[in-house]
Amino acid sequence: MGSALSSFRICDFTGQLAGAGATKWLAAFGAEIIRIEDPVKQGRWDILRGTAPFVDDRRGVNLGGGFNNHNTEKFGITLNLRTDKGKEMLAEIVKKSDAVTENFAAGVLEKWGFGYDRLKQLRPDIIYVSNCGFGHEGPYAKYKTWGPIVQAISGLTFSSGLPDQPPAGWGYSYMDHTGGMYMAMAILLALIHRQRTGEGQWVDLACTDSALTLHGPALLDWTVNGRPSRREGQPNSNRTQWPQMAPSGTYACAGDDEWLSICCRHDTDWEAFKTVVGEAWCDDSQFSSVESRMENHDALDAHITSWTSSQEKLVAERLLREAGIPASAVLKPEERIEKDPSTKQFGLWPTAKHSEMGNVRVDGLPAHLSKSDWNIERGGPCLGEHNEEVYGRLLGLSSGEVESLREEGVI
Repeated sequence: MGSALSSFRICDFTGQLAGAGATKWLAAFGAEIIRIEDPVKQGRWDILRGTAPFVDDRRGVNLGGGFNNHNTEKFGITLNLRTDKGKEMLAEIVKKSDAVTENFAAGVLEKWGFGYDRLKQLRPDIIYVSNCGFGHEGPYAKYKTWGPIVQAISGLTFSSGLPDQPPAGWGYSYMDHTGGMYMAMAILLALIHRQRTGEGQWVDLACTDSALTLHGPALLDWTVNGRPSRREGQPNSNRTQWPQMAPSGTYACAGDDEWLSICCRHDTDWEAFKTVVGEAWCDDSQFSSVESRMENHDALDAHITSWTSSQEKLVAERLLREAGIPASAVLKPEERIEKDPSTKQFGLWPTAKHSEMGNVRVDGLPAHLSKSDWNIERGGPCLGEHNEEVYGRLLGLSSGEVESLREEGVI
C-alpha cells in the first residue's frame, strides 16, 4: 500500500501533544517529519523529553515514554539557532520543506529570525502553521498557555462541575489532544490548497478558540435564550437533557472504584430495564414516563445505585446489553488495553522499536484507510539521532562535516 502523505516534508518545531501529536498523524501516513531540537537545552523545549513514564529503571533525555509516544516515525536532528551557521542550515532545510510547524508562544520563530515573511523569502509557497494559546492577533496574543489554562479560559472547566460543587476540571490536558487534532487538520487543509493553487500561506491556529468549539450547545443556549450554564435546576454533567433521557448516568458497582454507565433513550428502553432489574421501585408511578423520570432523577439515581452497587460491572453490562439497553462498564487502563479484544483487533496499540528503550507499545490512530493506511514501527528519535542521515541527505554534508559541526556546537 502507498503512503498517503509520502510526498510531503515538514520542518517541525512542535512539542508536547498539542503540537507533536499533530505531526505524529502526518508521520504515520508517510510524511517526512524532520523534528528540530535545541542541542544546548537537550531538546527540552519539549518538556516531555526525558520525563515519566519510563519503561524500566533507566532515566535520561532519550527515555521519556510520553515523548516517544508523540514522536513515532519522525526524524530527529539538533540545530543550535544561536549560531549563524545553525541559521544558515535551517534556511536550507526550509527551502526543501513543504511546511514549517510549531506550537511555541506567539512570536518565538519571529524572534529567531524565521517569521512568516522570512520563510516566504526562503520558499514562496511555504506553509507555516503556528499553534499557540490565543493566536498571533488580539489583546491576548502575548499570553502563554498550557492545556489546563486553555480549558479554564474557554469555559470547558466551568461546564464540567457537578451541582453545588466547584468546577471539576478535566484531570489532564484534554486540549493538548484536541489542539493537536485541529492542527493536523489545519496542516492538511493548507497542503490541499497549495496543491490546487500553488499558494503557500500562514495558518494561525488559536488553541483556546479550538476549545470553544467543543461546547457549542451551551454557548448557543446563552446567546439565544439567555440561560447560563450551572444555573439552579440545571442537570449535572452526568445527565442528558437534550434529548431528554432518564436514567442517564454513571453508577457505582460492586468493588473499589467500579462503575457502569446506563442510558435509557425512551420508554421502550425503560421497560426493558425494569425487566432486568426486577425490583418493586421500578413500577413506581414517578418513573412511568421520560418526563416523570427526568423530574425525579435524584430518586431514580438513588434506586439504580442501590441495584448496581451489588452488581459486578461487566455482568450488569452484559445483562443490560442483552436486553437492548445502552450500557457500558467504565473500563480502567489495564482493562481497555490488556483485556479488551476490540482495541487489539483494531491495532490501536502498535509496537514501535525505539533505539534505546527497545520495543514499546504506543498509541495508534483511530482510523484505518483501506488503500493507504497508517504505519507506526519506529519509535521517537533520540536527541540528534538522525543528524548524519538528514544532513547528508538534505544538505549533502559528509560524516566528517557533521562531526565538525558537532564539535563546533552547531548541532
